[in-house]
Parts: sequence; structure tokens; C-alpha cells
Amino acid sequence: MDILKVFHSFKTQEQCLAYLEQKRWGGAPPACIYCGSVKVGRHASGDRANQRWQCQDCHASFAVTVGTIFHRTHIPLQQWFLVLALMLNAKKSASACQIARDLGMRRPTVWSMMHRIRAAMAQDEAQGRLLYGLVEADETYVGGKPRRGNGGKGGKGQKAVTGRGTKKAIVLGAVERGGRVVAECAPNANGTTIDRFLSRVIDRAGTLLVTDEWIAYSKYGRKGNWGTINQQREYVNGIVHTNTIESFWALVKRAWYGQHHHYSRKYMPLYVAEAAYKYNNRKNGNGFDSLIAAAVA
Repeated sequence: MDILKVFHSFKTQEQCLAYLEQKRWGGAPPACIYCGSVKVGRHASGDRANQRWQCQDCHASFAVTVGTIFHRTHIPLQQWFLVLALMLNAKKSASACQIARDLGMRRPTVWSMMHRIRAAMAQDEAQGRLLYGLVEADETYVGGKPRRGNGGKGGKGQKAVTGRGTKKAIVLGAVERGGRVVAECAPNANGTTIDRFLSRVIDRAGTLLVTDEWIAYSKYGRKGNWGTINQQREYVNGIVHTNTIESFWALVKRAWYGQHHHYSRKYMPLYVAEAAYKYNNRKNGNGFDSLIAAAVA
């Protein structure tokens, strides 16, 4: 959904709440969020801009936003929807500073809203099915580039290193050829960590795993169908290549270098989840509706 359509479709708080109720409860009267009773009705206040419900059993009142990323927000829902749409439309991510300028909001406010939206993306991704078929797996290292002096050495005379020799944050990933991707941050890239990750996200039956020749993949690879590519000699050998997962890593790193420039390891899982969610919904013509449904699930 483009920005203008969002703006014209949700001009009032009442319209936004009605849309959320349709996505969360399908237009039917809800059960009480607190006690589960079905004896609920519209709150007697009649405040159409708030649209609260009243439980006749526990006497609690609640709105559709309770228990969602919009709970207790003081920001109008239209602005939430605009931030969400801008994030979805930015293939290589968007910075909080940029969206704050576009919408005339404070950067810290937008930053907090974007993290809530990313958390909804991460929760939705965690419920995805297992990968199967032709699956590529790889790891990448996200962070600042090493400083290089004369002769490719660091400032203290140490040889600059890249990839597995760095202290950058590690992200593991697996992707179906032509399908969905699963990616997450990891403390290390040893055989045990990779084996646990792949065992959790891949349906081993009927799956051909394709990786590079990094020995850490052998612990999982030896348990089933496994193809490797020696990237020192070639990048493609028939159907054996890791170009798909490398393309996804390019999106992750372009978001880092081109938009955010830096984010801490504490919040890196949310940024990785955002990249994975967008990749997995790249063919979804109703991405806005899907994300709203995930946000109020």
C-alpha cells in the first residue's frame, strides 16, 4: 500500500481502530482480553475515537490495541500506519532520522516506533514453516570495516583481516532457492551453533543443503544431502551455489552501510528480522495488511 493510499484511507483515529478490529477479530465481537468472557459490548462512554469494549463478567474495559505494539501509545494511529508503510517501502531499510523528517516527528519517537514494528516482524518470522527443497546456508559478519594502513595493515602493524577473522557480529542464514529466508544473530559460527540453527529451521527430509566448504557446516551436512562449492575456484557448479543467500546478505549490509551506518549488537536481531520479513514478503501484494495482522496478533 503506497503512502498516499494510507493517508487517504485512514484520516481519523476511528477509521484506524475499525481497521485494526477487522484485522484482529474479523469484524465479530471479541472475547474479553482479560478473562476470556464472550459477554462483551461497546463501552457506555460512546467515545467513537476510542472505541473501547466493556466486559460484563470482569467489568474491565479494553480497546483493540491492548496487547499489541500500539498498546498505550499516545501517537495517533495514522502516524503509526505511515511509519509502517514507509518501512515496508524501503527495500534497503529506512533510518529513523529520514522518517522523522518526512512526517515531522521527533527522531527518538520514530526510533521507538520502528523497533516495535520490527519486533512484530520478528515474532511473525518466528512462526514461519521449516525450509525445504534446495536450501542455501551461509554466515555473514556485520560491522565496521577494518582500518587499513600502508600495505593493507592495521594501525598497530597488524595485518587487516576480513570475514571469519574479524570480531564483527555474526549472522547465520538459510534460504530456499526461490522461497523464504531465515536469519538470526549468533554468538559464534562453530559447528555446534550452526548445526543447532540448521536443525531448527530446515526440514531435513527431501532437502539438499548447499554451503561453501567451511568445515563448521560438515556437522549438519553429513546427516543428509549436502553439496558444497569451493569459492576459491568457482562460484557456480550447476545447481550448487550460494548466490541466493549472498544476495540477501547484500541487502542486510546495504541497510547497515547505506542507511543506519551503525546499530548496536543489542538491537541487531531486530534489524535482521526486518530484512528477513521484507525478503519473505517481496511477492506479497498486501504487505501492509499482512504486517498489520502480525502487529495485532
